[in-house]
Amino acid sequence: MEYVSTRGGTRAVDFEGALLSGYAPDGGLFMPQCIPSLDRDTLRRWSSLSYPGLVKELCSLFIPAELVPRNALHELIDRAFSRFRHKDVVHLSRLKDGLNVLELWHGVTYAFKDLSLSCTGQFLQYFLEKKQKHVNILVGTSGDTGSSAIESVRGQKNVDIFVLLPKGFCTQIQELQMTTVIEDNVHVFAAHGNSDEIDEPIKELFADVNFAGKYSLMSLNSINWSRIMVQIAHYFYAYFQCAPSLDTTPLPVVEIVVPTGGGGNITAGCIAQKMGLPIQLVAVVNSNDIIHRTVQHGDFSLAESVKATLAPAMDIQEPYNVERILWLLSGSDSCQIKTLMEQFNTSKRLKLPEDLHRKLSKTLGSCSASDEDIVGAMRRCWEENQYLLCPHSAVAAHYHYSQPHSIPRCCLAPASAAKFQDAVLRANLVPQIPPEITALTAMETRSTPLERGWDWAQVLRGRIEAVAQQWEAQAAQFAPQSRVETPAR
Repeated sequence: MEYVSTRGGTRAVDFEGALLSGYAPDGGLFMPQCIPSLDRDTLRRWSSLSYPGLVKELCSLFIPAELVPRNALHELIDRAFSRFRHKDVVHLSRLKDGLNVLELWHGVTYAFKDLSLSCTGQFLQYFLEKKQKHVNILVGTSGDTGSSAIESVRGQKNVDIFVLLPKGFCTQIQELQMTTVIEDNVHVFAAHGNSDEIDEPIKELFADVNFAGKYSLMSLNSINWSRIMVQIAHYFYAYFQCAPSLDTTPLPVVEIVVPTGGGGNITAGCIAQKMGLPIQLVAVVNSNDIIHRTVQHGDFSLAESVKATLAPAMDIQEPYNVERILWLLSGSDSCQIKTLMEQFNTSKRLKLPEDLHRKLSKTLGSCSASDEDIVGAMRRCWEENQYLLCPHSAVAAHYHYSQPHSIPRCCLAPASAAKFQDAVLRANLVPQIPPEITALTAMETRSTPLERGWDWAQVLRGRIEAVAQQWEAQAAQFAPQSRVETPAR
């Protein structure tokens, strides 16, 4: 299994190469050269597996045994899920009116990104320890990715992580989950800009191929293939939990409703579908509706500005994983994708070719929800079930309540309502706050400001260079005993 860039301008890499990278050198995103196809017997066999069991099977398809032996892979995945609060790792709540909510938020930070990042952190550590290598992780976050990424690598001696958060666009709890981690290898920057603006310096640093190579830059945003790979398991688990039977011909179809920001999770769903899982996919968004407009009208164009909503992790205007979906639907036509994405990068406007738009609208349904829709869904779910939804999960519930269905439906719940007290209060409901989250407000915090008008990329360069020099000095000090290799200069 090799991985190629969606834009076709760089050589294929193995899983380790895709893991230890950000954007491909040509600006594209890594995808597997071929997508495995699963037959009916495999699906029936997998239907009895636990969520961790499904992750193991799926990862085995994308990570060759000669790269990571199967027993080692299974141990890494077991270790990744050892800190989850629920015995099943994820849990399906069956509520009134056919509302099935797949809770993906039982990890350390109460967000679905813990699932993929805990595994990715273990895979990363496996390769780094094997080669005695150091990497610098660069992450932009709209809310949940930053804290999940930090938790996946905090305290690790051969990793430094640099996280940019959009000051004022995260909830207080989301911000505290990042700024209260006082570890030598964790560097948090509070940027006075929105989530799309903080992506710009990150793109600039990855585009500087010499700098990215010299300082071993990588990303744990969903541009990293490993995150997409693990998230494919959500769809298989949801399907097996909600499908009435696997003894019918053809297999029953399940509709899966996916709250969507940067598009990584819905990309995983498209891959699961291409692998042969009989699912219908619906991408649901808030008022930042570029994915909805793309699906409905082929209009992949920026709005005038990012709107702050009750679902801040979805306040994104440039969902970079759409490039992966278009690559899949184009039949891996990297020339077409390169042309389209270069056009978008230049003008921030793109009208999809008719054939590609037709394939996209056949693959995905879509819906957008206002803050009023979010509040209404949260309130109705509580009144009918005494069940608190986070505002992102409520976007999916809004779709469920407003769109009748004739087949089983599962709504993915990406985060716990405990992280979004303002939205809960806005719905006139009472927050339920775990003690671990309450404790954050009394903890020491640490972050570096990034003011408007500053050259954010240059600030990051300076910090990364300083950290790398410090690591090299420490490595040189212990080199005679441990034969540590210093990063290539």
